[in-house]
Amino acid sequence: MLTCKESYVATVSAFQWDIPTQYNIGSDVCDRWAETEPDRVALIEVAEDGYGPARKTSFAELRAGSNRFANVLRGLGLGGDGVTAGDRVAILLPQRRETAIGHLAALKAGCVTLPLFTLFGPEALLHRLRDSGARVLVTDHASLPVIAEIRAELPDLQVIFTVDGPAKGAQDFDAALAGASDAFTPVPSQANAPAILIYTSGTTGNPKGALHAHRVLLGHLPGVEMSHDFLPQPGDCIWTPADWAWIGGLLDVLLPALHHGVPVVACRFRKFSARAAADLIRRFGVRNAFLPPTALKIMKADPDSAGWALKMRSVASGGEPLGTQLLDWGRQALGVTINEFYGQTECNMVISSCAALAEPENGVMGWPVPGHRVDVIDEATAQRLPDETEGAIAILSPDPVMFLGYWKQPVATAAKFLIGPEGRWLVTGDRGLRRPDGRLVFKGRDDDIISTGGYRVGPAEIEDCLLSHPAIAMAGVVGQPDPLRGEIVAAFVTLCTGHSDTPALREQIAAHVRTRLAAYEYPRAIYVVTDLPLTTTGKIIRGELRKRLLEEITQ
Repeated sequence: MLTCKESYVATVSAFQWDIPTQYNIGSDVCDRWAETEPDRVALIEVAEDGYGPARKTSFAELRAGSNRFANVLRGLGLGGDGVTAGDRVAILLPQRRETAIGHLAALKAGCVTLPLFTLFGPEALLHRLRDSGARVLVTDHASLPVIAEIRAELPDLQVIFTVDGPAKGAQDFDAALAGASDAFTPVPSQANAPAILIYTSGTTGNPKGALHAHRVLLGHLPGVEMSHDFLPQPGDCIWTPADWAWIGGLLDVLLPALHHGVPVVACRFRKFSARAAADLIRRFGVRNAFLPPTALKIMKADPDSAGWALKMRSVASGGEPLGTQLLDWGRQALGVTINEFYGQTECNMVISSCAALAEPENGVMGWPVPGHRVDVIDEATAQRLPDETEGAIAILSPDPVMFLGYWKQPVATAAKFLIGPEGRWLVTGDRGLRRPDGRLVFKGRDDDIISTGGYRVGPAEIEDCLLSHPAIAMAGVVGQPDPLRGEIVAAFVTLCTGHSDTPALREQIAAHVRTRLAAYEYPRAIYVVTDLPLTTTGKIIRGELRKRLLEEITQ
């Protein structure tokens, strides 16, 4: 859908959406390839340690498996003809073939898929399964004990399948497929029909379900293509450590790659290891990767990483600004300029840098992805602000990648939008500004901005500066209440191996920021910790840091 031209402006001018009235993700991403190149490799499944034998799945096998399970879903006998259009089918599995088959089958059958993270505890699973009213669950033996703990509180959940053999209270997934036909006619879904229900990270309050239509995949494609320097190219092969339960794994990697016929390496490490990641990339010839900032920081911290000399074609990252340190390291260790992208569960992949069009600038997210109208507006008037003026980052609707709304929450959905002279804007909750060349700069979340001595400070720039200090492995910055300045900058840092927390080191860290940024931006309070609170997608949970801070200053 996206064609590389001589400049960003020319690339935008050459782009136009092609969203058909009828469109089904499930048939699009596997049936097309199964008909034309049935033996083409779709998935390469690797053990969770990254080593051992690999299991390959062709597009023909993917079609047969998803067709069989779609027939199983249709014949479950849940009243009438099994599951019906719009029923929720939950997938609680790691990166593996059955995860893809489960999603594609449910989508072909006209159901709504509910991706769930295997590390969720009982409360997180209970909220999502009960709130969504999921009728079917596909999982494995490892997750069954947690499900058993909450099963009595899930009246809508009628059938559970396990992909690794039969179990009490669950049907054998493989046996069910073996008895089903591999011929299935996908539901002729409308492009606007509900398809995927993904719950937000929920750092405050109960997570809300963002309901997406089948068109969401087509809406993602330009951003995926741009952030991977115009995916697909001959020989491309993609991997991400991000779980497929998240929009970053499912809709930024798995489904777009299958749409383009790019093989996907399926491996989510039990515990992420820099060296295992590098070995995986070498072993399978991974040329493209979505690596969250946390993964990049872990890889960079490996003492041998500068000498890896990997020859990747594209690496994309999103969730937190990267900064010059990680970008410079990426060129040396990975062989590419990492492209940053921006979005959120409700409206993803709408801003991206693209090294194939222009080298990124420090602190600049990138351009609006072709096809998306992203701008900086005044929240009071919902009008576009002038260049270099800080305001709310917003996306103009309608937009094919934009969610249909929050599941069963019309009031929360309405609160996400503002009406202005140009139309209806989805307000992201993030703040930024627009450069004269059209690129956008991220300043921080609404509640992350630090007001210190009359200055408004975003945490990202300070965190980037802290990471350039040789003793710091990871850093998170928040505002700490101060009677004189209103707030002061407080930094939570983890240290690299070989460094110890001392008063001298803390002063050195403060001076490092003071001399590189500005006197009002350096951390006047530094807390050395063993870990930082992260969302499952690798973002620093600054709300949790503020809670830790409150505990520190009230002790």
